[in-house]
Amino acid sequence: MKLSHRETLQQAQQAAQQKDWSIVSEGLQQLLLSEERLEPIASQVETDLPNQLLDLALQVLKGGDFQDRWDVAKVFPALGERSIAPLITLLESDADSEAQWFAVRILGGFAHPDVLAAIVRLLKTSDQEELRGMAVTVLVNAGDEAIAILQESLQSETTRLVAAQALAQIRRPATIPLLLEVVNDSDPQIRATAIESLGSFHQSEISAALIRATQDPIATVRRAAVIALGFCAAEATELDLVSHLRPLLLDLNLDVCKQTAIALGRLGTLEATTALFQSLESIHTPEPLAIELIRALGWVGRSEALQDLHRALTQLPLTESLRQEVLVVLGRVEPPNLKPQATQILLDLLTHEAVARSPAARQAIALGLGQLGDLNALNPLIDLLADSNVSVRLHVVSALKTLAPETAYQRLEQLSQSERDSELGRGVAIALQEWRQ
Repeated sequence: MKLSHRETLQQAQQAAQQKDWSIVSEGLQQLLLSEERLEPIASQVETDLPNQLLDLALQVLKGGDFQDRWDVAKVFPALGERSIAPLITLLESDADSEAQWFAVRILGGFAHPDVLAAIVRLLKTSDQEELRGMAVTVLVNAGDEAIAILQESLQSETTRLVAAQALAQIRRPATIPLLLEVVNDSDPQIRATAIESLGSFHQSEISAALIRATQDPIATVRRAAVIALGFCAAEATELDLVSHLRPLLLDLNLDVCKQTAIALGRLGTLEATTALFQSLESIHTPEPLAIELIRALGWVGRSEALQDLHRALTQLPLTESLRQEVLVVLGRVEPPNLKPQATQILLDLLTHEAVARSPAARQAIALGLGQLGDLNALNPLIDLLADSNVSVRLHVVSALKTLAPETAYQRLEQLSQSERDSELGRGVAIALQEWRQ
């Protein structure tokens, strides 16, 4: 039998005394989220009903488990702005962080100046990452109103970092002038935060700030500037970005060097390609950076970059791990117009002594040829089944299945009849056995 509003309220109050928060939450949802809204309820029961319901909801928020809190959060919008003040009080109390997280989440649904002010205060005082993350989400959703409040916080030494971090998360054009104000701040964390966020926008004033930041004495700021400039490919020639980035391949901080390689790869110009290969050629380049240089050459998407990778394999004294990295990169070339070139390079490498004598290299070449999908590699791959290394043969089988499974199987069936006693025939037999499993 359906309970009356009065009976439902009484049941919820009794459940609250027993700390049965799920029953309290269920009752509140029945009272506030049913078709009969708050106004008719108030006219039928006590005139202070809204406050009674709010008190019950707050009790659930403070004492319930996650599911109870999740459920009761749904009723606060129906209680209206009377919820704001007690929720702010809860937020600024010593309640557990989960209850505070829900308070922030609920407050985010109210467009009210007191809410934004409380959220900013929270960012200044809390060291809970999840709580701060929800606070930033609320500010992002508040948009321009939050920006105005954060602008005031930028003027204070004690709140400038928090304000900059929040502005950086909002990522709206209205934040640009404020972030440009702090790109030269004395605090390197603020500088890095501003630079990282400004990288989301493209304006001449921002580009100039990013370029200046590549000379910052603090590595984290230089790194942020390099990452941002890597997304300015459309302006690479106009701003001569390669000339600004190239010196950072020799930065004292290895992470800055690696991010510079990535940025040059994203720019994708011929000048960037040249800078990457010249750094790879240097005997002073550490291996972790060399790996990033090789990957960046693979991302460039230029024929010249593939030629450089070929040269690296055949002319440079690469370590085995670097050689493997080049082969993997060549096998993962994505632009369709470059796949034939990459295929031919890998095929040529099968006859290059320094490369071909390594079983691991032959395995990588086989897999790369399969991934590139060029049917010109079909017969050379089948010929590679004559390899004496069992692992190489198995990699060839995998590559053939990727490249052209039906055609390859038919070809293997034919060869199984004509190449019975040769090394190739033995490789074909192994391939067919693997294929049929």
